[in-house]
Amino acid sequence: IAAYTGGGIAMGLGAVGAAIGEGYTAARANLAVSRNPEISGDIFKNMLVGQAVAESASIFALVIAILLLFMNTGTPSMLKAAAFLGAGLSMGFGAIGSGIGSGYPGGEACYGISQQPAAASQLTTNMLIGSAVCQTPAIFSMVVALMLIFIDFGNAPLTPTWAAFVGAGLSMGLAAIGSGYGGGLAAGASCEGIARTPQSVAGVTTIMLVGQAVSQTPAIFGLLISFILMFKSFPESSMLATPMALLGAGLCMGFGGIGPGIGNGMAAEGAVRWVARNVEHAGELMRIMLVGQAVSQSTAIYSMVVSLVLIFVV
Repeated sequence: IAAYTGGGIAMGLGAVGAAIGEGYTAARANLAVSRNPEISGDIFKNMLVGQAVAESASIFALVIAILLLFMNTGTPSMLKAAAFLGAGLSMGFGAIGSGIGSGYPGGEACYGISQQPAAASQLTTNMLIGSAVCQTPAIFSMVVALMLIFIDFGNAPLTPTWAAFVGAGLSMGLAAIGSGYGGGLAAGASCEGIARTPQSVAGVTTIMLVGQAVSQTPAIFGLLISFILMFKSFPESSMLATPMALLGAGLCMGFGGIGPGIGNGMAAEGAVRWVARNVEHAGELMRIMLVGQAVSQSTAIYSMVVSLVLIFVV
């Protein structure tokens, strides 16, 4: 029953982000064609490539859903049920941000091609790089889901381990939302910047990648808390407080990673967009971006500290 529920959660939530991202790409492609109908073929091809990358987040969710629906789960147990439910939560939530985020570079690349047809190859390359980075939180989520499905935790006590598994899925899945979305903001701005000033491609791409790397850190924090919850040995306990503390740790890091991931992406988006207009001030813009991201990141660090306290102290 839990495997079926987890599979439904994985695919249902996993379909949300990719559909939105693909729709954004298609909308910008329509705008691009209306601006420059003579190159509609190039715009159409770029749209399909961008949508294919955004689709990968939902394909990851489909893989996890199929595994949960059709694999041989062996002897039923409540611990396996919690692990399967955690796997569905990790992959379902984890695909949302990456799907939406990957749509931004796809859409802006389509529109940029209508403005600068000669820079089409540069825009497509930048789109693919930026979209690939956006998919990393979804990949982290899939890794956690696969671990929860296939690793044998049979010797662990039911309580509080069931809460640790569900918390691990929530920590990774929710934290991935902000990082995937934030990375897309930076990647979309880079395509917009290259379309405005094609000769700025090197500086724009560099700052995009740095900004995206910082945007991924909340997802990495979520991954860290997930690993601790999955692999730390918890003694058996009949107290309700113990499993609730572990569940709270996953929720704390999961929700706590959403805002910083998006905020870091906004800081990177602004820096990338303005570097294209002021290439000579790229160093100063990057410095401001990194300081701003560091301050935004502090809330994710607070969440991680509270999660660690809930795991190791409470």
